[in-house]
Amino acid sequence: MALARFRKLCLDSVDPTLVGPFWAAALDRRWEPDGTGEGGVAGPTKQHMLWVNLVPEARTVKHRVHLDIYAHRLADLEALGSAVVLPEGDDRGWTVMTDPEGGEYCAFLREQVPAERLHGLGVDCVDAAAQADWWARVYGARLVHDPRGFSSLEDVPDMPILTMDFAPVPEPKVGKNRIHWDVTVPDVQPLLDVGATVLREPGGDVSWYVLADPEGNEFCAVVEDGPG
Repeated sequence: MALARFRKLCLDSVDPTLVGPFWAAALDRRWEPDGTGEGGVAGPTKQHMLWVNLVPEARTVKHRVHLDIYAHRLADLEALGSAVVLPEGDDRGWTVMTDPEGGEYCAFLREQVPAERLHGLGVDCVDAAAQADWWARVYGARLVHDPRGFSSLEDVPDMPILTMDFAPVPEPKVGKNRIHWDVTVPDVQPLLDVGATVLREPGGDVSWYVLADPEGNEFCAVVEDGPG
């Protein structure tokens, strides 16, 4: 039984008015500023939303959570303000790029670009198999372990993204992730029972729980029919 359902993605930025329109163009979506300096990259459903948060701290380390997107040409992304970090080659079928604030993402080139350009959510892990197993239980999703060392979730409830991929890296998590996901839950306690920790409870201007998974990745849990 699923403990949570996917709600939306969130991205921290020192300038959402720069980063938001970039991602709207890269994903062929709409930039919808909210008048406070923040805004959303909106798609056909509410779960497609990529909310861009205004934060004071700039990016200082590699994104531990990143987006995988489809594109027709790298030049199109570069014209929007992107830059190539690592070209496609060796055993990689993608190009590592950065958004206008230096946040890494992966671009998969296609002659015919699918209507939904955001196809993957990548998560760096110390123990990718264990992390994937944990989130598979939380979401009640299908788990696939690849012999090359990474693990993927498919059929995540309400997630309009094909896969959530967990890849092993040697370095531990440092600092707060600049990309996180929100979930909807009937009750937060089952998440705590399986190993989530509370970073912040609802209160003040926050109407949701800020939690961390077993490797410390932050995510927000909105209780159905509760606050928020």
